[in-house]
Formats: sequence, structure tokens, C-alpha cells
Amino acid sequence: MRVLALWLALTGPVLAEGDGAGNDRAGDFSHYILALSWQPTWCALEGEARGAEECSWGRGFTLHGLWPQREEGWPAFCRTVERDPSRGETGAMADVMAPGLAWYQWKKHGRCSALPPEAYFALMRDAVAAVAVPGPLRDLREDIELPPSVLEDAFIEANPGLSPDGITVTCAKGHIKEVRICLTPDLAFRRCAPDARRDCGLERAKMDRP
Repeated sequence: MRVLALWLALTGPVLAEGDGAGNDRAGDFSHYILALSWQPTWCALEGEARGAEECSWGRGFTLHGLWPQREEGWPAFCRTVERDPSRGETGAMADVMAPGLAWYQWKKHGRCSALPPEAYFALMRDAVAAVAVPGPLRDLREDIELPPSVLEDAFIEANPGLSPDGITVTCAKGHIKEVRICLTPDLAFRRCAPDARRDCGLERAKMDRP
């Protein structure tokens, strides 16, 4: 976090650039990936063109999903005996993710957890609460540009027990897109499987302010 704060202090603002069930079985996984999206990037690249309501919320990191993973590969759209969530249950997730996204994440990933929807959504909230967002990014007042490694180091500093092989920073079209953190089923930090380590290869990437 000190590195990130120093970087912010030394750099000025920058200008922005122009259901169906699958064959996987619920419960067949070893760990999770917690995906936190930098919402301004998603809104600039996709959400605003769709007229997404959440792009007016002015948030920074938001929950993309909690994805069951294997040591090689991952399940999706699993068969499960659990019921699907109600509209009220997905709507109640609006403080951490858009209700439509909550429904899609349940279909693609939640069914694979072998949990009922209320337990899966509660686990998603617990996972978000277990990861500290570095202080300088909780109230970003201007667009910035920084090496993805600085962002990764800031998360590691803010989260004791998180190691470099347990976090991945992704980017798209020159912007920071997501921070992905690997967790055990009990939500402890752990090493990511090799196929989940796809760090952003850019020397510097932009983060637009919320």
C-alpha cells in the first residue's frame, strides 16, 4: 500500500482513452477465485454502451464473482439439485454486484458450488469482506496510470497471508480490468493453479476514477 500511495503521489491524472446445465457435477472443485472488477473499466468498455444501471453507481472495485476452480480447469453451468435463487435474493445483492450479474453468476458458477443460493450468496459476501482493498483505491479522485505490479503489491501489503502466486491482475485495452484472488473453500488465501495465472503484460495500465 505504501508503494501504491507513493505512486499516486508522484503521478498526476491521465486522460481517458477514446442457461442451461452443463456436464460438470456440482461440488467437483478444490478452491475458489474471487474476481473483483474495477467497475469504471467495465463501464467504459461494455456497460455504458448497454445502458447498465450500475454504471451510474460511482463504485470502484465491485464483485464480479466467486468461481469454483480445479487444480486444472474449472466447472461451469453444473447440474445441481439446489433450487435457483428468487428475484428477491438476486436483488438483495445490489450493494456488491448488479442483480442481473448475480443471477448469471449463480447459473454459471454458483450451481457448481453444491450450495443452495442463500449460502452461496452469503459466501460471496464473506469472500469480499475477507479481502481488503488498498486504502488509496477506496476513494480515487482522479484517473491514474500505474504498473499492474504496483497494484498487485498493494493488495499483498493490505492482506497479510496473500502471496504473489495467489493474486492475478488482468487488463483490457490499456486499462486495469480485474483483481483475482485464489481462496480455499474456507476463504483462506492460497496459491493459484497455473492456468489461472494470467497477469496483465502491460508496463502501465489506466484506472479511471469512479
